[in-house]
Amino acid sequence: MYDRLLAPVLLSSQRSALVLGPRQVGKSTLLAALEPDLVVNLAEPGAFRGYVAEPERLSRELAVAPPDTTTVFLDEVQRVPALLDAVQVLLDQRPPRFRFLLSGSSARKLRRGQANLLPGRIHVHYMHPLLVAELGSDFDLDRVLAHGSLPGIYSEADDATRALDLRSYVDTYLRAEIQAEALVRDVGGFARLLDLAAAASGRILNLNSLCKDAGISYETARRYLDVLEDTLVAFRVPAWSGSDRSSLVRHGKLFLFDLGVRNALLRRPLDRPLDDERGLLLEHLVAYELQRRLGTLWPEAALYHYRTRHGAEVDFVLEVGREVWGIEVKASRRADRSVLRGFRSLAQRTDRLKRRLVVYLGDRAQRIEDVEVLPFEEFAGALPA
Repeated sequence: MYDRLLAPVLLSSQRSALVLGPRQVGKSTLLAALEPDLVVNLAEPGAFRGYVAEPERLSRELAVAPPDTTTVFLDEVQRVPALLDAVQVLLDQRPPRFRFLLSGSSARKLRRGQANLLPGRIHVHYMHPLLVAELGSDFDLDRVLAHGSLPGIYSEADDATRALDLRSYVDTYLRAEIQAEALVRDVGGFARLLDLAAAASGRILNLNSLCKDAGISYETARRYLDVLEDTLVAFRVPAWSGSDRSSLVRHGKLFLFDLGVRNALLRRPLDRPLDDERGLLLEHLVAYELQRRLGTLWPEAALYHYRTRHGAEVDFVLEVGREVWGIEVKASRRADRSVLRGFRSLAQRTDRLKRRLVVYLGDRAQRIEDVEVLPFEEFAGALPA
């Protein structure tokens, strides 16, 4: 099992926690490793039927639980949102007897079911596919670029089996379960939008073009994208805005949550390096290393991209407290002075630009004027963990 960066956070706190993330990112494995005294797996049909029919049953069962039962793990809690009312009552006891560990793959389903999200009583964390720091010596760049880093798929030794697992994930989860989650009437339109979202991943999002190509209305496309974000299958990196917004591109970039899933949706060959898209794929990895740390691991950071209407751009802008960092990604083994243009443009719009970073595939760190040029793994290894 991989060592997850979220594990020490959960171990060092006695506060109840809700861990949200897409299917198969390792939520259940992580929370089970904390050795809870009682586990309720709501993905198991019998447990689901029992608690959905009678959610107050949880309170009765815990009332007669042995004295040493203190930690309770509710797996896939979004399947029975009403259980959160029982959790609140138990957490409000003084002193509270139980610590609850909850996992879920759909914030949308919790909200849609008018679930009590326990504000002030529970810490919410997000879990993602594996980071470079979590993979450690098992990190293989070409494997991640092609197959992503969902733990169960990445750890499979056979390339062909990994490819089959990815296609199964796409077909049985994304196309079926999320489709049902969206309550879509136009099944074909949702399927087309999902494929188009994969093609648009890592690029500036043009929703007008997306809805036209999918053959659905603007509002329907917007709602379907909200579904992908609420189920944590996609996220957006908004455009950075300085004091003068008139000359800046205002649209955000859309990213699917895992490269293997993106490649499987696009039916890309998964048995060889995807060299024709190496730059775009490496940009995804840098986005993942940054976005997956926001919140729990890097609470003072916020992620953006920068592009002017005249074409000057910086792939990522990171606001860290009052500082601004510009980050450019180059899928080459060399970096030259051409990287300076975007940083100079950004520097004209803010006096808070403190770091200029280029992430590349070379072997050695170097400097070009005031720009730090870092190998990808060195860059990833220097981020908060």
